[in-house]
Amino acid sequence: MKNIFKSILLLLCSVCLFAACADDNDSNPTLTIPATFQLNTPAFAKANTVLANSTELPFTWSQPDYGGFPVAAQYQMEFSINQSFTTSVAQAEADETGATIPDYVALDQIYNGCSGSVNPSLLARGLQQIARWPDAASVPATLTIYARLVADYANQLVYSNIVPINVAPYYVELKNAPIETWWLIGADIADGSWGGDMGKCIIPMQPIEGEEYDKKTGQGKIRWIGYLAGNGFKLKEYPDSWDYQWGQGDSFGTFVKNDGGSSDIKVPEAGLYAVILDTGKDNLEVVSYDGPSKVFEGMAISGSFNDWGDTEMTPCSTDWENHDWYVTQHLDAGVEIKIKQAGSWDFNKGGELVPDGDDLYAFGVDGGANFKITEAADYLIIFNDITGFVRFIKK
Repeated sequence: MKNIFKSILLLLCSVCLFAACADDNDSNPTLTIPATFQLNTPAFAKANTVLANSTELPFTWSQPDYGGFPVAAQYQMEFSINQSFTTSVAQAEADETGATIPDYVALDQIYNGCSGSVNPSLLARGLQQIARWPDAASVPATLTIYARLVADYANQLVYSNIVPINVAPYYVELKNAPIETWWLIGADIADGSWGGDMGKCIIPMQPIEGEEYDKKTGQGKIRWIGYLAGNGFKLKEYPDSWDYQWGQGDSFGTFVKNDGGSSDIKVPEAGLYAVILDTGKDNLEVVSYDGPSKVFEGMAISGSFNDWGDTEMTPCSTDWENHDWYVTQHLDAGVEIKIKQAGSWDFNKGGELVPDGDDLYAFGVDGGANFKITEAADYLIIFNDITGFVRFIKK
């Protein structure tokens, strides 16, 4: 009799377990990827919004229906001027020939909920990248643009409906982001005082000729080549702030970023070194340099502003082997200038100045063309005689 009861109970449990599993399967939704979702038409859509006078453009939308499955999708706004959404600005920029023409832009702003505001200045820049107006006079007083939203979950993209919006755009002069610059400071650098005066106390690192830099962030590899005596130094992103810095970890060769307790970087042996920082990958190297170098007794700037005489530069370092020089000089627009060995033209550098934010720089060429100044200003000129790199910093 006990065995009969056991068999009945086992059968009942099996039935209940089967029913429970069936109920669970019925209540668990299956993730599906919808064809589209709803971007709501904003209240300002027909108002001809003046982008130059706006602070934000708010949008709302409905979450895509993933079959009732709760997901944390991310959202990004896209805008077109002909609603084709065929070729993005990023795709066009990837074509180095320049033959690819974009018809829409994806703004960098990312949203995690079902609402978000677009930065009008980012939108104006994006429209300029698409329309490529040659000047301010070419920009229309009003323009109908087309907005859509893209939802991204696990690399599965879903696009919303397209919403027309009337705006008044404005001309944006398109420039690449300035190259991210870090500064060397410390007992091994310039006058060794750990002060903040550019050139005298703190030296900027330099872009590398032929290296590519992110057009939006300015990140990439930068370097400095010079003499390190082993007294210690650090890197900082801004001359007047220690918020972002590189120092040494447990030992030389181990470098840490934004660690307030980090040690000064001390090379194991005095000599010439290359300090190389990849600002995009957050990777720092300090390696011995055995390339060509020469120690100069003096360096000067010479040009049409001083009848091609010598205006001597100041050596950044006086207590050990120096390869960095600086001088502050007012230069008018149209001035032509070179950097040369003091008292001789045997060593001289020229070349083409490249705008970089508010600064100008050049990879100096032996006997190259004169540097040409296009804007009158007081300039701090910093020069490295190993790399030939020169930076003109507007004061």
